[in-house]
Amino acid sequence: MAHYELMYILKPDLGEEQTQADIDRFNELLAQEHATVTKVDKWGRRKLAYEIQRLTEGFYMVINFDYDGSNDIANEITRVLKIHEDVIRSIVVRIDD
Repeated sequence: MAHYELMYILKPDLGEEQTQADIDRFNELLAQEHATVTKVDKWGRRKLAYEIQRLTEGFYMVINFDYDGSNDIANEITRVLKIHEDVIRSIVVRIDD
């Protein structure tokens, strides 16, 4: 079983409903790939270290999940997050035991 950590930053000007809809969408993507979400941590709105797309703040999310499949889940999640217009930055990291 492989352990992963997904961190992404959403645009800060999204409404609460849109932010929650995006979070649910990404969690549903993990479920479709047969990943088990172990922890969802909403860091909330924070100042960015540097300006990205003329934004100085973002809504941070960190999700830990386990995956025991043959597909490369990191590439699929990265692909989806890159094309989603509400995501400023994202990263998927495999955590070694």
